[in-house]
Parts: sequence; C-alpha cells; structure tokens
Amino acid sequence: MVTVKDILNCLEAFAPSYMAMDFDNVGLLAGFPEKEVTRVLCALDVTEAVIAEAEALGAEVIAAHHPLIFHPLKALRADDAVGRKLIRLVGGGRSAICMHTNLDAAAGGVNDALAEALGLRVTGLLSSHGAHPDGRPYGIGRVCALPEPMPVEAFLARVKGRLLSAGLRWVPGKNALVSRVAVCGGAGGGEIGEALAAGCDAYVTADIKYDQLLYAREAGLTLIDADHFCTENVVVPKLKAVIAAHFPELDVRVSAVHGQTARFY
Repeated sequence: MVTVKDILNCLEAFAPSYMAMDFDNVGLLAGFPEKEVTRVLCALDVTEAVIAEAEALGAEVIAAHHPLIFHPLKALRADDAVGRKLIRLVGGGRSAICMHTNLDAAAGGVNDALAEALGLRVTGLLSSHGAHPDGRPYGIGRVCALPEPMPVEAFLARVKGRLLSAGLRWVPGKNALVSRVAVCGGAGGGEIGEALAAGCDAYVTADIKYDQLLYAREAGLTLIDADHFCTENVVVPKLKAVIAAHFPELDVRVSAVHGQTARFY
C-alpha cells in the first residue's frame, strides 16, 4: 500500500526541503499522511479547477509546485480563496504536497527542465544559496550553452515555441548572436547581475519589472520574460515521472485543465 507519506518521502528525496529558501513553505501542506493513494494529479498550482479535476479522477493527492499556503493563515473560511480550497481538499479527503523553491534548485527540477525544454546544455549554477550535506553547492538558476550560436530573433522564436508562450516581453542586448544563456523559471529579475557576470548573451526568466528591463538593455543583455507559468510548467511532467518511477502501481497524471494564467489581447 502506498500512502501520502510515501509520496511525500519520494518527492523529498528528489527535492529535499532543506534546499528551499528561508521564506518558503513546502511539503505536505494539507491532508492525511497515512491515507492510501491510488491516483496522483500533478499540476503547477492547486487551483479550484485542479481540485475539481482531482475529484473527478478520484486522485487522493495533488502534487504541485506553488505552495497552497504561503502566508500564515489567521482564519479558515469558505469566503476566502485559500480557505475555500483547503476546506474542499480536506473535506474530500485529499492531500496537497507542494515543492517550491526546493524544486527550483533540485537537479532535474524546474530549471534543468527549463534548460532541457529550450535545448540548452547546463554548464553551471547561476548563483548558489546553499550547500548539500556533502558540500556541493545548489541554487535556483542555471548557466547554459546552445549547441550552436543563433540569431536573437531565432532564439526568441525558439523560446516562444518550445514553452508554448502566448507572447514574450524582451529587450535586445549588445550581441546579435545568442550562445551563452542563463535561465531561471519564475520571477528571476533579481539575478540579472549574475547573468551578466557569467558572460551570458541572453537571460530567460519571467515577471520582469520595468527597471530590470532597462538595466538589462543598458548593460547589453538580451532579457526575455517568457511568462511565469510557461517557464515553470515544464517541471510538471518531471513530477509525474519521478512519482511514477517510484510507484509504478499508481495512476499518475498531469493536469489537463491548468493552463497559462494570463490572457494576451
């Protein structure tokens, strides 16, 4: 019998919670550790639509990236978005496991999946924020290389097409060709300096602010905002693969209803 705790331990081995940033909230955030599991639904977020999908499938666990509970709760109410989801989950006997910045940093996690989706070879960390017990550093972003240099416009088309993005926000850098690329799934605007220090021609991330776009342009870095969802959703099939490999007897699925959040007019 596979339990919720077994799923948690499997994901903890893949993306240990000690790799999460200090501000984060990861692990089993709602549910029943000892409950038997037959089906798992993997999604980027625990949305109401994803919970409804889990109910329809009979999935006892939702494995997600973004935390269902991020800020401390002072009340649990059905007229609050987070409270409503928690009540629905627990009331239906379901659990939510969320692996956030630990999954960003993990080998094979968000940023390695992003590099793979873009056809890049990872050459190192963009920055480090901790070390494993054996002393090896870990961090969220990656420095990568393209197999062959390509024009900026061709690289933009690659990013948009491979990430299924509805649109890109970007500023051109000083180089007409892209060869060395930094990636950071989600909000990576704070790492522009690290991408420049690593000698990158381009940096693919999301949630870029105006001043960060201006900084990158003046510094000569091609900066590409490819949408938070699109730069991170690439990890959801990896979650499915990790769980399915450990528990082949389980029915593990990727959400069919959770798509890109923003609409483009």
